[in-house]
Amino acid sequence: MKLLVKAPAKINLSLDVLRKRPDGYHEVEMIMTTIDLADRIELALLDSDVIKITSLNRFVPDDQRNLAYQAANILKEKFRVKKGVEIKIEKNIPVAAGLAGGSSDAAAVLRGLNKLWGLGLTLDELAIIGAEIGSDVSFCVYGGTALATGRGEIIKELPAPPVCWVILAKPFIGVSTADIYKRLDVETIEHPNTEKMIESISSKDYDLMCECVGNVLENVTLSLYPEVAQIKEQICKFGADTVLMSGSGPTVFGLIQHDSRMNRVYNGLRGFCDQVFAVRMIGQRHTLD
Repeated sequence: MKLLVKAPAKINLSLDVLRKRPDGYHEVEMIMTTIDLADRIELALLDSDVIKITSLNRFVPDDQRNLAYQAANILKEKFRVKKGVEIKIEKNIPVAAGLAGGSSDAAAVLRGLNKLWGLGLTLDELAIIGAEIGSDVSFCVYGGTALATGRGEIIKELPAPPVCWVILAKPFIGVSTADIYKRLDVETIEHPNTEKMIESISSKDYDLMCECVGNVLENVTLSLYPEVAQIKEQICKFGADTVLMSGSGPTVFGLIQHDSRMNRVYNGLRGFCDQVFAVRMIGQRHTLD
């Protein structure tokens, strides 16, 4: 028996860090939304009691380092599942890009194996399990648009944002999230207005949403990787309505309302950057159907 599950990427419309926690994590306040750029996960039951990861992407580990492997393993251990599974990952989301590709793969495996193994868990139960794997996995279990607090695992559903295009550009570098957080000086950052961003989404006010985007990790990454700053500058120059780095980077995205301007920005970036995508926000939560 086989099952195909989509694992969409996310962007941060707003990312704030409130303080360093005693457990070593940071207390965050993030507004995230899924976008129509997705990995494809194929799950196939195996006769042998093993977890097998396969991918054509050489940057995807095929062992316990892979979050999709960890997702399958945690379900096996918690629910004493004596069945094996092959997890084929078709990567479309760039790796180490600030788009939660690995976390979304893990979340897709949780949702898919819940069905394939007949575990009968709810999205809420899967999200709690996801938090044991990584801070973004809980959000990726739900998808859609949400406010994430705590270390990212406390999720409050929000309405879908105003309709627009998202142009993504990723330079040919990877960024370590842990390294960026380690270099962040929480005492000196300028905090984005999370409440106003929520208001803009709820009222479908596109212009206000564009005004409220913010990411406190951006200055850290831009200071370390000048090519990220250059891409941000280019997206602004080509005419995006607003531009922001997603997560810890290095992917930068621009929001654009009109098709004609989207084409101009997209085509301009294609000559400047290898990995460029023009996608829509998904906005709606996953279901377990």
